[in-house]
This record gives sequence, structure tokens and C-alpha cells, in this order.
Amino acid sequence: MINLTIKKSIEEASQVVGKTWPLYSFVTSNPLSGYERMPFEKAVNQAGKFLNANVFPESTLFRQAWEKGEIDEKVLLKSLGENQLLETPEYYLQQMASHKKSDAKNSHHDLDRIMAKWLAAFMDEGLAEWEMPNKSEGFYSAWRKLAVYDNDMPKMVIGDIPKTKTEALDTVMNGYSSNDFTKIFTWHLAALPGWTGYINYRTTYHSEWQQEYPITLEDYLAVRLWVAKEIDAEIYPEDNDTSTISSLSKLQYIWLKAWEKSWQKELIKVLDSKQISTPTTKKKERVPDAQMVFCIDTRSELIRRHVENKGHYETFGYAGFFGIAMDYEDLKDGLIRKSCPPILNSAYHVSEVPQEGHTEKVQAYKQKNAVSNFKEYFLKRMKNMLPSAFGYVEGAGLFYGMSLIARTLVPGHLYRFNKNNTTAYESICEPQIGNTDAAEKTHLDIPLAEKVAIVKGAFDLMGWEKLAPLVLFIGHGSHSANNPFGSSLDCGACAASPGRHNARMLATIANILEVQQALKENHNIEIPASTIFIGGEHNTTTDEILLFDSEIPDSHKDQLQKLKLNLLKTQQTATQERLAVANNSVSFASEKANNWSETRPEWGLAKNAGFIVGSRELTKQNNLDGRCFLHSYNWEKDKSGKALEAIMQGPMVVTQWINNHYYFSTVDNVVFGGGSKITHNITGKFAVLQGNGGDIKMGLPLQSVMESDVEMYHQPLRLSVVIHAPVSRVSEILLRNEHLKNLLDNEWIYLMVMDPLDGNKIHNYQQNLNWDSTSQKSMTSNVIEMMTA
Repeated sequence: MINLTIKKSIEEASQVVGKTWPLYSFVTSNPLSGYERMPFEKAVNQAGKFLNANVFPESTLFRQAWEKGEIDEKVLLKSLGENQLLETPEYYLQQMASHKKSDAKNSHHDLDRIMAKWLAAFMDEGLAEWEMPNKSEGFYSAWRKLAVYDNDMPKMVIGDIPKTKTEALDTVMNGYSSNDFTKIFTWHLAALPGWTGYINYRTTYHSEWQQEYPITLEDYLAVRLWVAKEIDAEIYPEDNDTSTISSLSKLQYIWLKAWEKSWQKELIKVLDSKQISTPTTKKKERVPDAQMVFCIDTRSELIRRHVENKGHYETFGYAGFFGIAMDYEDLKDGLIRKSCPPILNSAYHVSEVPQEGHTEKVQAYKQKNAVSNFKEYFLKRMKNMLPSAFGYVEGAGLFYGMSLIARTLVPGHLYRFNKNNTTAYESICEPQIGNTDAAEKTHLDIPLAEKVAIVKGAFDLMGWEKLAPLVLFIGHGSHSANNPFGSSLDCGACAASPGRHNARMLATIANILEVQQALKENHNIEIPASTIFIGGEHNTTTDEILLFDSEIPDSHKDQLQKLKLNLLKTQQTATQERLAVANNSVSFASEKANNWSETRPEWGLAKNAGFIVGSRELTKQNNLDGRCFLHSYNWEKDKSGKALEAIMQGPMVVTQWINNHYYFSTVDNVVFGGGSKITHNITGKFAVLQGNGGDIKMGLPLQSVMESDVEMYHQPLRLSVVIHAPVSRVSEILLRNEHLKNLLDNEWIYLMVMDPLDGNKIHNYQQNLNWDSTSQKSMTSNVIEMMTA
């Protein structure tokens, strides 16, 4: 058993390690999540010193924002003055530019190289043809049996190496003060934050690979410290005071806050300009032709505007897992993937079953898929087996050459051809939800009450007052070619999986007559007999909206056909705006989606800076430039505040993860990001390396956040949340949720509340549940009060 002092020190040190998510499920999360209990400024400075990273935007980014007018001069001068900095902004820009990050030589390069080699061998997930032996015994044990053959290590016999990780740690740490343990462990964990972050991910989520081949941070430290001792590498780091904040960091933080306040000022102008209806001013409007529920994703902001402009349509925002905490079993490859936020445990298992009358078609699909999978496996073996490799390459060269030419010269045509000739199983299957007994492998249907709760949860958050004949739940996914980071463009609320499965599942449940009857009898929610629920998917790379409508009744087909025509028009105008192309924008989007040399098929969630919780009235007909997450909420219908509390506990936390991930990937793309895609190499099927070795990359690549090597696209600003609800309700929620209060008090998130009980004035959250009124309306009313006093 590990010494309790050592164990406690490892736990304390591990806060420097975030989570490196695998490429096949690349969730954008806060790389400094372990520091969220500390104030932002102090936390990032401390982490920056451990990781030798930039944690604030460099002077070049501040200059770009300043010259583009994104930093309000009055706001900046006020912030500088409050800190007794009385020179001009130009003076301070030059002062920041004069400080260059020191590129000190890595004193533990040899140790890092040895560790990276062993970690890559042990943690491989199927890329290597020859697997490292003894992996099932755990990392330390497997390494110990092979370490004697490592030419980078001094000659030794297996008896020289401690039998257990506990013994190894005790041996190496003997002679060091227990007060220094945390410092030593922190330094060695921070040396390879990508690898240790992936270990942290595997142990936290207990992945299948972790269950089969266990590795822990204790294993890593035991091996690393023993190797360090053997090769005479540094174990105890030089004194490096991480508690002090430099004058440069203070200046950068002042500029950052001024930039953020400038953005908030512009957002408040938009919100203050809207005339929000009250119960006495609301007018009765005719029922819309269709209602569409999109994910809160920032990319939905653009598509919602264009949908609303094409007809009498209403749009709503809802977290893209649509309230179903589920795992999804893919009919195509048989893999089970998480399809809900990582902060939730999956309660349900969703799989595909044949629609009535389509059993034979499903069997044919499975058989065709099995043949295709075998072909893929066979060709891979032909390429990799030593006897056949050279002959196969020579013989197949012509075929592969033609494929490369097509993918290079006509990627758009190839994309459309493949799309038109691919059978989608959604047209012959329907999703089935249940609880699965892992031991018996039997499917157990969930109770009616749980199905009702799922639908009611959606209705509560939407705040629906009337329902259209067509109600669409539209998840989102992306399409790109030759893109290791493809999953980062899918739905973050679905753990980097497409949201189509959750959307189809919710639509299926909502169409069940027994569910509708229970909603009416038990919750006073009446769904008109004329309303049909349909699942769909928004392809964020091409802006196509695909509807899964194979089971739609004849009574709705004319309405649906009209909607589909308008969605085609929506795709055209949306791609024109997003890609800044006047003609053939849809073809251009298809080309980017299938071009294997395209480093940026789409921008993803770049530029995200705000999260707005409220009715569509707050933002409708305003172009927010894809910078805001939009979650629907009706404060009048949420008397208990439970719906708002769920939004703040879930979507608000997830959007903060996303925002922080983009922030840190921008301010230091080498340490926190993924580096340039041009020199990426995939390792172990789960990560990329920059070049042929070293640490794995834990964040988004350069091309996802930067317009060029030096010009930014994403503005690194912390998330500003706006909630349309009474301040008292928000305060009560924060009192019950210490974690949310900490995020606000420590300034990882900004919060503004538009209080409908106070004339829709905007109140800015201060520390310890204090509020400050900041809106233009409140300032105007204060002036009037002073004049009439």
C-alpha cells in the first residue's frame, strides 16, 4: 500500500494535470480544471510557472484587438487608472511586447524522451502491430519486466528494480523531506502534461482500455522517478516561487479584463435594445408552421437566424443531448459510445431495432456492413503483414493513385457521390431506449414514468406555450476528411459524438401516445393530436439539415415537403454568410468537408464568448456572429427555479469548459493546444504528437483558433453568462450550489442577470452574492431619479 503521505502529496500535485481527451471522443474541457477553486489570476499564474506556459494573451493579440476596436478606450483607460498606470495604451503595448518568453533548454529532455517512449508503448490502443507484453498487469509491472532491455538505461538486472510501485516511490523519496513531496510530484507531472492528462482521463472515466490495461499517476511517478535516479536526472526541482505574480502578468490581466468588459458592453447594448414582452404586453400570435429545437452550440446561432427568415418558424436552444443521459450503440460498427455530457453518468442504453416491415432490410444492411468491415480489415492486414506488404503496395498503387487524385481534385463531387450512394440505417431503423444488464446482455425497457420525465424535462426548459404541427429536435454533427480532430467538431454535450441519436430518441419518446396521455393527466401538458415530433441533424460543415422522417404520417407530408424546400434555401444563405462566398456556397462547403488537405473544414466554436439563457426575444433578428451559446428559458413558467438550476448546473458548466479550452489553446497553442496540423503524427489511435515523439498534444490545433500563425481568429475571453430571470432566483440557486458560486467568485465565469421584475435591468454579479446594476436602462433610470429628487 502506498505511503499515506506520498498518496496525499500525489493527490495535491495532480491538480496541475487536466484531462487529455482521446481523439475519438475529443471533449473540449478546461485544462486547468484542478485550479478552479482558486481565483483565476492566481491559478493561471501558478499553472503557467509549473508548465512554462503563457496564460494570458500575448501583446500581439492585444494589439490586434486594440487596432480593430475590440477594446473600448474608455474602459481600458479606466482600468489602467484604477491600477495607477497612467501612461498611454501604446506605451503598455510596447512594454508587454518587450517581454519575451524564455525558451530555456529542457533540463530533463532525456528523462521525458524515455518516459514518452514507454507511455506510447503501453497506452497504445491498437495502432501498433506488436503489442507491448504484460500490459494487463499494469504499467509499472509491465515496464519492470522490460526495462532491463532499454538501451537508454544503465545496465541492470530485474532484481535491481523494486518489485512494486510503492517500493519504488519509497526508495526514491527516502532522503527528501515530506514537505517537498508535493513540489517534486507536481514538477514531474507537469513535465509531460499531455501524457499525464490522458492517464488522468483514463482513471477518472474508467475506460475500457483502462479496465484492461491499468495505469495510474502513481505508476507514472514510480517509473519516472526511478528512471531519473538511475540516469542521474534532476529529481528535486530548483526553487521556483509560483505564488508571486509578475508585473507583466498584472498588466496582461488588466488588458484582458478591459477586453472582456468591452465585449460585455456591446452585448448589453444588444440586449438593452430589445423590447421584452411581459405578461400584460404579450400578444397572441398564430401557431408557427414548425418549431425547431437546436443545440445551444454557437454554430446554431447562425442557422437559427436563417431558418427563421425562411418562413413562419420558431427556433429554440437546448443542450444537444436533449436531456437523455445515454450511451449509444452504433449499428454500423457495434461500438458503444457515451452520448451525454461527461459530467453525467449514463443512465440509459440506446440501440437500433428494425422499423415495422423492415427486418429483412436491416439484416441485409448488417450483412453488407460485415462484408465492408472485413474488406477494410483484410486490406489493412495486407498492408501491414511483412510477406505481403511490398507486393500489395505495388499491385494496389493504381487504385490508390486514382483515389488520391479524386480526393485532391474533385473532393466536393466525391463527397456528394458517396453521400448519395450510402444507405442510412435511420430510414429502416428506430432507436430503442432501455437499461441493459451487462451480465445478461438483455434489453430492459424503461418505465413509462421515466419516458414521461424525459419529455417533461424538455418541455420545462423550452417554456413552450403552444405546439406547431411539426416539432423538430435537431442535433448536430460535422463531416471532415483526414482530420484526427474530427470529433472536436461534433456535439460537446454528447461527449464529442453526433447529436442525431439523442434527437431521434427524444422524438420517438415524445410521439408515444401513452407518454402524451400521462403528460396531460399528471402534468397538465397537452400535446395536440396534430403535432408530430421528428429528429434531425444539422451538419455544421455544410449547413445541411437532414430530417429522419421515414415514419411521418401522410397527413403531414405536404407541410414537411414545404419545410424541406425552405431548409435547402437555409443551407444556401447560411453557407454564403459563414464562408463569405456569394455563389456556389453549398458546393464550396461540400468541397471543404471532403478535402483531405483541408486543415480547417470549419471553425467549430471559435469566437465563443457568451452564454445567453432566456427567450428568443432577447436575441432574435440580431447577428451575434456565432459568439454566443443560446439556451431557451421561460422564467415565468419555472416557478420553482428547478429548470434554471439544471441549466446552470449542466450547460453553464459545460460551456465554461469549452470556453476555457479555446482560451488556453489560443494563448499558448504549444503547451495547451495541439500545435500545427501540418506536422501532426497520430500515436496509439488516441492522440497526436508534434513530430515523431515527446508529449502528446492536449488541446485544439493552431488552425482551429488562429487565422494564420500570428493573426488570431478566436478572441481569448472568459465566458460571459446572461440569464433572464429574477436576481433573487439566481442568488438562491448559487446558495445551494457552492461549485457554481466558486466559479463566479473566482472569476472563471462572468454572470449578468436581466431581472424581469426590475424592468429588465441588467445586474452584474460581484463576489459573495453581491450584485451591481450595469445596463444602460438602469443608468438612465438612475439619472431620472436624481433629476426628480
